[in-house]
Amino acid sequence: MTEQDLLAATRTAYDAVAARYAESIPERYRSSPLHHGMIGVFAELVTAFGDGDGLVADVGCGPGHVTAHLRSLGVTAFGVDLSPEMIAIARDAHPELRFEVGLMEALQVEDASLAGVLANYSIIHTPPERLPVMLAEFGRVLSPGAHLLLGFPAYDGPVEPAEAYDHATFPAYRYSPDRVAELLLAAGLTEVARLVVAPGEDPKRGFPGAFLLARRV
Repeated sequence: MTEQDLLAATRTAYDAVAARYAESIPERYRSSPLHHGMIGVFAELVTAFGDGDGLVADVGCGPGHVTAHLRSLGVTAFGVDLSPEMIAIARDAHPELRFEVGLMEALQVEDASLAGVLANYSIIHTPPERLPVMLAEFGRVLSPGAHLLLGFPAYDGPVEPAEAYDHATFPAYRYSPDRVAELLLAAGLTEVARLVVAPGEDPKRGFPGAFLLARRV
């Protein structure tokens, strides 16, 4: 499958489930503090960066619940998602916020213009060979000293950087936190903290969850 075919298939899959997703995912997010604990830290770092008015991209924003959470923490955030249906739902639910259809690996913002990028479980459909390209794009748009927060299902295999798994919507991957940290460094981003959630805290699949916080050099 070509990259364009993959994007089109992912878009179609999420358009089809957008309404059902929007009904369940925001509540799951709110009820799982371990899975958004690092977002408060990220928000503090963003609001302390520069003049405190910097812009943050919530990439793969889905129905906009995390973008809205960031705004409640004082962060000026906008959401980007591949799925037009997700963006329509986000705009309807949060008309005061900015949402746009777009690609995480080709953000429509200038170089070094953002105070932060959040990718909360939104890199999961990125094939391992494409992940360096996406991380390089995050590095491109971040100002020096700005922060990136990545959340993803983790994998501790000793050899491969990722492991594929069956996702309800579209084939997905869980990543080795150590390997992702290496790729971040290659993209000009230095890890400053990480949170790893134990497998037992995931009642659905039993996967550990990883949250890596990195700073643009």
